[in-house]
Amino acid sequence: METYQTEEQQVEAIKKFWQENGNFIIGGILVGLGSFVGFNYYKDSKLESEESTTAAYMEMMQAAETNGDNFAQDGEAFINAHKESSFASFTSLALAKDAVSHKDWTGAAKHLQMAIDNAADEGVKSIALLRLARVQLQQEQADKALATLSTEMAEGFAGVAEEVKGDAYLMQGKPELARTSYQAAIDALGTAAASNQSLQMKLDNLAEHVELTTLPAATK
Repeated sequence: METYQTEEQQVEAIKKFWQENGNFIIGGILVGLGSFVGFNYYKDSKLESEESTTAAYMEMMQAAETNGDNFAQDGEAFINAHKESSFASFTSLALAKDAVSHKDWTGAAKHLQMAIDNAADEGVKSIALLRLARVQLQQEQADKALATLSTEMAEGFAGVAEEVKGDAYLMQGKPELARTSYQAAIDALGTAAASNQSLQMKLDNLAEHVELTTLPAATK
């Protein structure tokens, strides 16, 4: 979906990082465990398990691209089998996106909460939080969306979070708070805000609305 375009690029970058560096990270942890367990056996079995999980994830996603009819079932099975893997949260994000495509907001919210709970890192958690807030807005739950967005997020997500906050305030009938959030989003995004035409349009529309509502009755 269009609203996921920028976040999808962030998810792909995180996936690539874990695919390229996951074994090294695990290896570093294992060095610390070496004095407590049989290091060589544990290291080999752990790395083999991680490689197997990565292969299973890639196979599942490729199958979903070919035929997505079984993706919901396969995705749930993968998460249950690999809850401790970094790919569990990626799978939850993908399941949520699939649910959104079917306008299954309840299902999307469930999968996004799972992604938050099992997040591979703070970046994935922040993406899941933003998507959950958007889903809650689709459910007309502005209060819940604002509560979701009150959770601390990773650096670089402030601009997008402020935009979604603005949408929530607008749903609540609070145009001044919405305008403040939209302006904060533009300030946080910096030069990147120039490519977000919808955000600028939201701010401009609110400025016109506030101006009209404050004009004397005789001039309207």
